[in-house]
Amino acid sequence: MVQKVAVLGTGKIGEALLSGMIRAGWAPTDLLVTTRRPERAKELQERHGVTPVTNAEAAKTADTLILTVKPQDMGTLLDELAPHIPADRLIISGAAGIPTSFFEERLAAGTPVVRVMTNTPALVDEAMSVISAGSHATPEHVAYAEEIFGAVGKTLLVPESQQDACTALSGSGPAYFFYLVEAMTDAGILLGLPRDKAHELIVQSAIGAAVMLRDSGEHPVKLRENVTSPAGTTINAIRELENHGVRAALIAALEAARDRSRELASGNS
Repeated sequence: MVQKVAVLGTGKIGEALLSGMIRAGWAPTDLLVTTRRPERAKELQERHGVTPVTNAEAAKTADTLILTVKPQDMGTLLDELAPHIPADRLIISGAAGIPTSFFEERLAAGTPVVRVMTNTPALVDEAMSVISAGSHATPEHVAYAEEIFGAVGKTLLVPESQQDACTALSGSGPAYFFYLVEAMTDAGILLGLPRDKAHELIVQSAIGAAVMLRDSGEHPVKLRENVTSPAGTTINAIRELENHGVRAALIAALEAARDRSRELASGNS
Protein backbone atom coordinates (compact mmCIF):
# COMPACT_ATOMS: atom_id res chain seq x y z
CA MET A 1 0.00 0.00 0.00
CA VAL A 2 1.30 3.45 -0.95
CA GLN A 3 2.02 5.61 2.09
CA LYS A 4 1.54 9.33 1.70
CA VAL A 5 3.90 11.45 3.79
CA ALA A 6 3.38 15.14 4.54
CA VAL A 7 6.13 17.47 5.72
CA LEU A 8 4.71 20.44 7.61
CA GLY A 9 7.29 23.18 7.95
CA THR A 10 9.55 23.02 4.92
CA GLY A 11 12.50 25.12 5.94
CA LYS A 12 16.04 23.92 5.36
CA ILE A 13 15.68 20.72 7.39
CA GLY A 14 12.24 19.95 5.97
CA GLU A 15 13.43 20.39 2.40
CA ALA A 16 16.59 18.35 3.07
CA LEU A 17 14.36 15.55 4.31
CA LEU A 18 12.19 15.77 1.20
CA SER A 19 15.12 15.62 -1.20
CA GLY A 20 16.73 12.78 0.76
CA MET A 21 13.52 10.75 0.71
CA ILE A 22 13.19 11.22 -3.05
CA ARG A 23 16.79 10.08 -3.60
CA ALA A 24 16.07 7.07 -1.37
CA GLY A 25 13.14 6.00 -3.54
CA TRP A 26 10.03 7.79 -2.34
CA ALA A 27 7.87 8.94 -5.25
CA PRO A 28 7.46 12.75 -5.29
CA THR A 29 3.75 12.23 -5.98
CA ASP A 30 3.44 10.57 -2.55
CA LEU A 31 5.00 13.53 -0.74
CA LEU A 32 2.92 16.48 0.44
CA VAL A 33 4.24 19.78 1.78
CA THR A 34 2.78 22.73 3.60
CA THR A 35 4.25 26.22 3.65
CA ARG A 36 3.25 29.65 4.86
CA ARG A 37 4.15 31.37 1.59
CA PRO A 38 2.65 30.49 -1.82
CA GLU A 39 5.92 31.30 -3.59
CA ARG A 40 7.74 28.79 -1.38
CA ALA A 41 5.12 26.14 -2.21
CA LYS A 42 5.62 26.78 -5.92
CA GLU A 43 9.40 26.60 -5.51
CA LEU A 44 9.21 23.20 -3.76
CA GLN A 45 6.78 21.86 -6.34
CA GLU A 46 8.99 22.90 -9.25
CA ARG A 47 12.22 21.70 -7.63
CA HIS A 48 11.06 18.34 -6.25
CA GLY A 49 7.73 17.51 -7.90
CA VAL A 50 5.95 17.34 -4.52
CA THR A 51 2.36 18.46 -3.90
CA PRO A 52 1.67 21.61 -1.87
CA VAL A 53 -1.43 21.37 0.36
CA THR A 54 -2.94 23.13 3.34
CA ASN A 55 -2.29 21.90 6.86
CA ALA A 56 -5.85 20.58 7.09
CA GLU A 57 -5.53 18.72 3.77
CA ALA A 58 -2.25 17.18 4.91
CA ALA A 59 -3.86 16.00 8.15
CA LYS A 60 -6.78 14.42 6.30
CA THR A 61 -4.90 12.69 3.48
CA ALA A 62 -1.36 11.81 4.62
CA ASP A 63 -0.62 8.56 6.43
CA THR A 64 2.37 10.12 8.18
CA LEU A 65 2.80 13.75 9.25
CA ILE A 66 6.33 15.04 9.84
CA LEU A 67 6.22 18.26 11.86
CA THR A 68 9.38 20.33 11.46
CA VAL A 69 8.12 23.72 12.62
CA LYS A 70 9.86 25.67 15.40
CA PRO A 71 9.04 24.61 18.96
CA GLN A 72 7.25 27.86 19.74
CA ASP A 73 4.92 27.33 16.76
CA MET A 74 4.01 23.72 17.53
CA GLY A 75 1.07 24.40 19.84
CA THR A 76 -0.66 26.62 17.29
CA LEU A 77 -0.06 24.07 14.54
CA LEU A 78 -1.53 21.25 16.63
CA ASP A 79 -4.61 23.33 17.43
CA GLU A 80 -5.15 23.66 13.69
CA LEU A 81 -4.45 20.00 12.90
CA ALA A 82 -6.17 18.22 15.79
CA PRO A 83 -9.75 18.29 14.41
CA HIS A 84 -8.57 16.64 11.18
CA ILE A 85 -6.17 13.92 12.42
CA PRO A 86 -7.57 10.39 12.85
CA ALA A 87 -6.06 8.35 15.68
CA ASP A 88 -4.24 6.04 13.25
CA ARG A 89 -2.06 8.80 11.74
CA LEU A 90 1.63 8.56 12.55
CA ILE A 91 2.98 11.86 13.89
CA ILE A 92 6.74 12.42 13.70
CA SER A 93 7.94 15.50 15.55
CA GLY A 94 11.25 17.13 14.73
CA ALA A 95 10.89 19.99 17.22
CA ALA A 96 13.58 20.40 19.86
CA GLY A 97 12.57 19.98 23.46
CA ILE A 98 8.93 18.98 22.95
CA PRO A 99 8.02 15.59 24.47
CA THR A 100 5.68 13.11 22.85
CA SER A 101 3.21 13.68 25.70
CA PHE A 102 2.68 17.23 24.38
CA PHE A 103 1.20 15.74 21.21
CA GLU A 104 -0.62 12.87 22.87
CA GLU A 105 -2.48 15.30 25.14
CA ARG A 106 -3.67 17.38 22.18
CA LEU A 107 -4.53 14.68 19.64
CA ALA A 108 -7.01 11.81 19.54
CA ALA A 109 -6.47 9.09 22.13
CA GLY A 110 -4.06 6.44 20.91
CA THR A 111 -2.37 8.60 18.24
CA PRO A 112 1.15 7.22 17.64
CA VAL A 113 3.90 9.82 18.06
CA VAL A 114 7.61 9.44 17.36
CA ARG A 115 10.08 12.12 18.46
CA VAL A 116 13.15 12.80 16.34
CA MET A 117 16.02 15.20 16.94
CA THR A 118 18.05 15.59 13.77
CA ASN A 119 20.69 18.18 12.85
CA THR A 120 21.74 20.42 9.98
CA PRO A 121 24.15 17.93 8.34
CA ALA A 122 20.92 16.48 6.96
CA LEU A 123 21.57 19.04 4.22
CA VAL A 124 24.52 16.90 3.06
CA ASP A 125 23.10 13.46 4.02
CA GLU A 126 25.30 13.27 7.13
CA ALA A 127 22.68 13.89 9.81
CA MET A 128 22.62 12.27 13.23
CA SER A 129 18.94 11.70 14.01
CA VAL A 130 17.95 10.52 17.49
CA ILE A 131 14.60 8.71 17.66
CA SER A 132 12.27 7.96 20.58
CA ALA A 133 8.85 6.32 20.64
CA GLY A 134 5.80 7.81 22.30
CA SER A 135 3.51 5.67 24.44
CA HIS A 136 1.32 4.58 21.49
CA ALA A 137 4.05 4.14 18.84
CA THR A 138 4.73 0.55 17.78
CA PRO A 139 8.08 -0.89 16.66
CA GLU A 140 6.74 -0.58 13.09
CA HIS A 141 6.16 3.15 13.57
CA VAL A 142 9.67 3.59 14.92
CA ALA A 143 11.14 1.56 12.05
CA TYR A 144 9.34 3.79 9.55
CA ALA A 145 10.76 6.90 11.21
CA GLU A 146 14.21 5.28 11.02
CA GLU A 147 13.69 4.62 7.32
CA ILE A 148 12.67 8.22 6.65
CA PHE A 149 15.49 9.86 8.58
CA GLY A 150 17.97 7.22 7.41
CA ALA A 151 17.60 8.86 4.00
CA VAL A 152 19.65 11.83 5.26
CA GLY A 153 22.19 10.19 7.56
CA LYS A 154 22.46 7.92 10.59
CA THR A 155 19.80 7.17 13.19
CA LEU A 156 19.99 6.16 16.84
CA LEU A 157 17.18 4.87 19.06
CA VAL A 158 17.16 6.19 22.65
CA PRO A 159 14.67 6.35 25.52
CA GLU A 160 12.84 9.67 25.45
CA SER A 161 14.38 10.54 28.82
CA GLN A 162 17.72 10.92 26.99
CA GLN A 163 16.43 13.23 24.26
CA ASP A 164 17.42 16.47 26.01
CA ALA A 165 21.00 15.23 26.42
CA CYS A 166 21.08 14.14 22.78
CA THR A 167 19.78 17.53 21.70
CA ALA A 168 22.70 19.14 23.52
CA LEU A 169 25.25 16.75 22.00
CA SER A 170 24.16 16.18 18.41
CA GLY A 171 21.22 18.49 17.77
CA SER A 172 23.31 21.56 18.59
CA GLY A 173 26.60 19.73 18.02
CA PRO A 174 27.42 21.01 14.52
CA ALA A 175 27.36 24.59 15.82
CA TYR A 176 30.11 23.80 18.31
CA PHE A 177 32.37 22.51 15.55
CA PHE A 178 31.61 25.54 13.38
CA TYR A 179 32.50 27.74 16.34
CA LEU A 180 35.82 25.93 16.82
CA VAL A 181 36.63 26.22 13.12
CA GLU A 182 35.86 29.94 13.30
CA ALA A 183 38.19 30.40 16.28
CA MET A 184 40.97 28.30 14.73
CA THR A 185 40.68 30.24 11.48
CA ASP A 186 41.14 33.49 13.40
CA ALA A 187 44.19 31.94 15.05
CA GLY A 188 45.58 31.04 11.64
CA ILE A 189 45.17 34.65 10.53
CA LEU A 190 46.92 35.83 13.69
CA LEU A 191 49.78 33.47 12.84
CA GLY A 192 50.13 35.03 9.39
CA LEU A 193 48.06 32.80 7.10
CA PRO A 194 45.50 34.13 4.59
CA ARG A 195 41.92 33.36 5.68
CA ASP A 196 41.20 31.00 2.78
CA LYS A 197 44.31 28.91 3.43
CA ALA A 198 43.70 28.79 7.18
CA HIS A 199 40.11 27.70 6.54
CA GLU A 200 41.16 24.96 4.12
CA LEU A 201 43.77 23.60 6.52
CA ILE A 202 41.34 23.45 9.42
CA VAL A 203 38.38 22.00 7.52
CA GLN A 204 40.44 19.20 6.00
CA SER A 205 42.02 18.47 9.37
CA ALA A 206 38.54 18.27 10.90
CA ILE A 207 37.33 15.91 8.17
CA GLY A 208 40.38 13.69 8.58
CA ALA A 209 40.03 13.61 12.37
CA ALA A 210 36.31 12.76 12.10
CA VAL A 211 36.98 9.88 9.70
CA MET A 212 39.69 8.54 12.01
CA LEU A 213 37.32 8.70 14.98
CA ARG A 214 34.61 6.93 13.00
CA ASP A 215 36.69 4.26 11.29
CA SER A 216 39.72 3.48 13.48
CA GLY A 217 37.94 2.10 16.53
CA GLU A 218 40.50 3.92 18.68
CA HIS A 219 39.57 5.98 21.75
CA PRO A 220 39.94 9.74 21.13
CA VAL A 221 42.54 9.91 23.92
CA LYS A 222 44.68 7.37 22.04
CA LEU A 223 44.31 9.27 18.77
CA ARG A 224 45.30 12.51 20.49
CA GLU A 225 48.29 10.86 22.16
CA ASN A 226 49.47 9.65 18.75
CA VAL A 227 49.85 13.30 17.70
CA THR A 228 51.33 14.49 20.99
CA SER A 229 55.12 14.15 20.97
CA PRO A 230 57.25 14.89 24.06
CA ALA A 231 58.12 18.60 24.24
CA GLY A 232 56.39 19.10 20.88
CA THR A 233 54.00 21.67 19.48
CA THR A 234 50.82 19.73 20.21
CA ILE A 235 51.42 19.28 23.95
CA ASN A 236 52.10 23.00 24.29
CA ALA A 237 48.79 23.75 22.61
CA ILE A 238 46.96 21.20 24.80
CA ARG A 239 48.49 22.77 27.91
CA GLU A 240 47.06 26.15 26.95
CA LEU A 241 43.63 24.64 26.29
CA GLU A 242 43.70 23.00 29.73
CA ASN A 243 44.97 26.18 31.42
CA HIS A 244 42.04 28.09 29.94
CA GLY A 245 39.50 25.51 31.04
CA VAL A 246 38.31 24.56 27.56
CA ARG A 247 37.28 21.05 28.62
CA ALA A 248 35.23 22.38 31.56
CA ALA A 249 33.72 25.09 29.36
CA LEU A 250 32.55 22.50 26.83
CA ILE A 251 30.95 20.40 29.56
CA ALA A 252 29.21 23.46 31.00
CA ALA A 253 28.04 24.52 27.54
CA LEU A 254 26.42 21.16 26.86
CA GLU A 255 24.76 21.21 30.27
CA ALA A 256 23.33 24.65 29.41
CA ALA A 257 22.01 23.33 26.09
CA ARG A 258 20.45 20.34 27.88
CA ASP A 259 18.80 22.66 30.41
CA ARG A 260 17.38 24.85 27.65
CA SER A 261 15.90 21.78 25.97
CA ARG A 262 14.20 20.95 29.27
CA GLU A 263 12.85 24.50 29.48
CA LEU A 264 11.33 24.15 26.02
CA ALA A 265 9.70 20.92 27.16
CA SER A 266 8.11 22.74 30.08
CA GLY A 267 6.69 25.43 27.79
CA ASN A 268 9.17 28.21 28.54
CA SER A 269 9.84 29.65 25.09
